[in-house]
Amino acid sequence: MTTTAVRTSKTVPNRAEDVMGLTFEVAPRRGSAPPPDKDMLRVGSTRRIAAARLRRCGLETMTDDVTLIVSELLTNALLHSGTTEISLTIVVRDGCLQITVRDGMAGCAEPGEAYAGAESGRGLALVDNLVKENGGAWGTSDAGAVTWCRLAVPAKEKA
Repeated sequence: MTTTAVRTSKTVPNRAEDVMGLTFEVAPRRGSAPPPDKDMLRVGSTRRIAAARLRRCGLETMTDDVTLIVSELLTNALLHSGTTEISLTIVVRDGCLQITVRDGMAGCAEPGEAYAGAESGRGLALVDNLVKENGGAWGTSDAGAVTWCRLAVPAKEKA
């Protein structure tokens, strides 16, 4: 028996096009207890899905920055929102890749100050620095229920 691999052509989104979109439920938080491991594991699996979708769309050079941003925004939503549902969308519009995380809970995501030895508190500062490095922008909307990030698609990635 012979197995043949078939490769389909890559598509580079150069107009309003979804790279990916998904929504997942998370367990309700109880006080200051950390999220269950199964919810935290969703961050890693979603990051891997995002990396695969970026490669499929011909956006390989953006993979490291985008997957780090996805990871930090999802983790922030899990740790600080108290929500039971989180959605992630990644789209390309007008030469920019937009990452949107919706947790449905009002509140403002702002970079905090991480103290030496702290195990957390650097996520949004990382997002802020990556966005600035790439000439992009980030912020919140819908009273803080949505955190978004926009990065320019490198010229060589555009069709």
